[in-house]
Amino acid sequence: MSASGAHRPAWAEISRGAIAHNSAALTAVLGATQLCAVVKANGYGHGAPLAAHAALAGGATSLAVAIVDEGIELREAGVSAPILLLAEVSADAIPDALRHSLTLTVGSREGARAVVGAARARGGRHRVHVKLDTGMGRMGVSTDELDDVIDVLAAEEHLDLEGLYTHLSVADSLDEDDQAFTRRQIARFDEAVARLAARGACPRVRHVANSAGALGYPASRQSLARVGLALYGYLPAPHLGRALDDLGWSLRPAMTLRARVTAARRLDAGERPSYGRRRELTRPATVVTVPFGYADGYARRLFEAGASVLIRGRRFPLAGVVTMDQILVDVGDEAVTPGEEVVLLGAQGEESIDAEEWARRAGTITWEILCAVGARVPRVLVD
Repeated sequence: MSASGAHRPAWAEISRGAIAHNSAALTAVLGATQLCAVVKANGYGHGAPLAAHAALAGGATSLAVAIVDEGIELREAGVSAPILLLAEVSADAIPDALRHSLTLTVGSREGARAVVGAARARGGRHRVHVKLDTGMGRMGVSTDELDDVIDVLAAEEHLDLEGLYTHLSVADSLDEDDQAFTRRQIARFDEAVARLAARGACPRVRHVANSAGALGYPASRQSLARVGLALYGYLPAPHLGRALDDLGWSLRPAMTLRARVTAARRLDAGERPSYGRRRELTRPATVVTVPFGYADGYARRLFEAGASVLIRGRRFPLAGVVTMDQILVDVGDEAVTPGEEVVLLGAQGEESIDAEEWARRAGTITWEILCAVGARVPRVLVD
């Protein structure tokens, strides 16, 4: 288990109110479609139990995780709602999943047989969903395999073949080819549903939409929608905000990263702080140390990309390369002293820095920024 930095002046504030608000906003967009809150990867860096309870309070009816351990963590945190495993798990992990009432995903013939064997051994009745690969090519049964897999699972008295789903790979794109591909994915899924329904074998719960699908493709809003990024206050792409705007809703980022200055020193013009001596000070300046580094999720490339932090409601640039545990900030002639608050991500005064800005500067995606916040950064629940 990773150590929490409880004795270090750096922390992540997680707004329960923001996650609940976002859950309610998404529920409004989805209408009759139920919301499944995706809380894998430690709730996209926000803390899975915190995110799960807040999402359920806002209107989500179920949760989804990637691995069995994540589901067990939620059960041990008192979560009783359905929890879907979003990938087929190894045969030796299935008994633990069943023991904690996790809903299994089947994505292959071999996986179906393993689930049947484990369910028989345990007894009782256990929920299972089948994942259909409609074009992403990562995981799931092919259209040709689907009927065989469905039949194997449906014949087992210890299984409740509850769901059928797929995953959209480019639903956030404005490219015409990508949009056409997304529509084909939805059509392939609908064709599979119709074929199964024609012989009375279609699972009762069907889901296609991720965050982008839920916001941008009404046809993907089926029984359920699995929403991740939007739950934490960010759009997969700017144009997808229209669905929320039309209903008078907006999303609220749920994470703020804060720290306190631990040291301040006056340096002369020409000095080059931090590893590599990469940037020369062009004038005398006060350089302060902030206890948050790349091991905490502040990527080294943010320095070269011109990132800044907020102190006293103003932006100040980094003075040198990001180190594992700390950053150095050039505050010029401001008399900043140890103990003053620094906002790395979030708002302070009239200024703000969000995860989308970090992603643009770092040449990555918002998902990675949020998930990269290190385990040793304590998550503090607010509101």
